[in-house]
Amino acid sequence: MQLVKTLYSIKIIKLAFIVILGSLLLTISAKIKIPFYPVPMTMQTFVVISLGIAFGSKIGLATVILYLFEGICGLPVFSNSPEKGVGLVYFTGPTMGYLIGFLFTTFFAGYLNFKTNFLMIFLKLIFSVSFIYFFGLIWLGILIGWDKPILELGAIPFLYAELFKLLLLTLLAGSILKIRNFI
Repeated sequence: MQLVKTLYSIKIIKLAFIVILGSLLLTISAKIKIPFYPVPMTMQTFVVISLGIAFGSKIGLATVILYLFEGICGLPVFSNSPEKGVGLVYFTGPTMGYLIGFLFTTFFAGYLNFKTNFLMIFLKLIFSVSFIYFFGLIWLGILIGWDKPILELGAIPFLYAELFKLLLLTLLAGSILKIRNFI
C-alpha cells in the first residue's frame, strides 16, 4: 500500500513539473517576437497547440490555466507585460478573448486524433486555433465597439503568421505527439 502511495506521489510531482515547465515555455513563446509581415509574430499559438498535442487535453489545459493564473496574479508572463501592464488590468484588456481562446484551443488540440493524414491534421489544427480568434474577436468587438473594423484589427494581420505556424505544426504533429508517451 505504501508503494502505491509513493508511486502516486511521484506521478503528481511529475505532472506538476510538466505543467510548470509548459507554462514557462508558453511565457518564453510570448516574449519572443519574430519579424513577420504585416505584424511581428510570437510563437505563442504554436506553443498553445503544441502543449495540447504533447500533453493531452487535461494536462495541456492545466498548463494554460496555470499560465493565465500567473498572469492574472501579476507575473509578467503575457506578451506585452510588464510594458503595457500586468495582472487583471492587462488580462481584461484587448487580448483577453484571445487568452480565453487558448483554453479551448489547447483542449481540442489535446483531444483530437492527430494520427491521420496531412490534410486532416491541418484541418484539425485550423479547427483548434479558430477558438483563439473566435473568442478574441468577440471580446475585441465588445471592448472597442462593433462599429470598428474588428477583423482588420484582430485577425487579418495575423493570418499569414498563423498559416505558417499551422503548416509547421502539421509537419511536426507526429513527433510532438510522441512526447505524450513520456507523460
